[in-house]
Amino acid sequence: MNIVHVVGTGTIGEPLIGLLADNKEHFGIEEVTFHKRTPLLTEKAKVSDLEGRGAVLSVDEERFESFHELGHTPKYEAREAIERATVVIDCTPVGNGMKEEFYNAAHGPRGFMAQGSEFGFGKMYARGINDDALVAEEDRFLQIVSCNTHNIAALIRSLAIDADGTSHLEDGRFLCMRRANDISQDEGFVASPTVEGHKDERFGTHHARDAHELFGTMGYDLNLYSSAVKINTQYMHSIQFAIRLDDEITVDQAKERLMANTRVAVTHKKSANQVFSFGRDHGYFGRILSQTVVALDTLAVRNGNEVFGFSFTPQDGNPLLSTVAAMLWYLEPESVDEKIDILRRYLFREI
Repeated sequence: MNIVHVVGTGTIGEPLIGLLADNKEHFGIEEVTFHKRTPLLTEKAKVSDLEGRGAVLSVDEERFESFHELGHTPKYEAREAIERATVVIDCTPVGNGMKEEFYNAAHGPRGFMAQGSEFGFGKMYARGINDDALVAEEDRFLQIVSCNTHNIAALIRSLAIDADGTSHLEDGRFLCMRRANDISQDEGFVASPTVEGHKDERFGTHHARDAHELFGTMGYDLNLYSSAVKINTQYMHSIQFAIRLDDEITVDQAKERLMANTRVAVTHKKSANQVFSFGRDHGYFGRILSQTVVALDTLAVRNGNEVFGFSFTPQDGNPLLSTVAAMLWYLEPESVDEKIDILRRYLFREI
């Protein structure tokens, strides 16, 4: 019996639970369970909707009564839900802590996943980047890389690495202009652009470090550096990239390489609100599942081998796709491409 358990109901957990519940028969899942830590009146509607879509609630033992008082019907205690699951997907900011407290000692699940902030949780993974690096019976713990790392990785894969795996990257610089918070969140907004420090001597911020580690699972040692600034907007992250190659390239060739990657969306739009609006109207519950959205009209080539441009990051959309792909890999590796194809309509080629 295939059971998928999701821990957390935040900006990634909530849409993931709904996506799995809506498509569980197609994915070969008998039951989708999820854990909610705190009973909140303000989140009653969210939890009720997930239950109504067929997902089964689990809570901490001492909070059963509090959830019942809100009208919910929790069925499993937190530890029980983990142990009986085939795959556990942690969507909280404390995945490493949960690994130490619960996951390492759990015998039932085949695999565990955590999201981008949980560095060290397990082998890094992004759909379409390092699928061949996954090793059955060995990679029990995976870290789905962050949304901006997905974006950076897709740019590198498209512009700097040939189909046969040959890398032409000499240097990659990325400025991550991050939205302040999600439109669902009241906290964390900033009044003005707020810069981050370069805490890593080699990579700058964690975005380049994580992209380096991701490609490192395939034997690459890429020269990458990133910076980050938080912008006072709630729409989308965006990235300014500068990729230097060891051979010449034209703007038209750069466009062709990007448009040849099925996980890259291109656009002639130049504002995050227009791209975000497209996702709201055409995406999966507002989410674009493509790895990146490249603004074609911003592409430029300097000195014959340096590609510059801007791209938008489909925040929780690209980790959602990778999370589903990794889940399917744990359940039935040979059927991943077939089963995930149901989501292809949300991988846009043009926006």
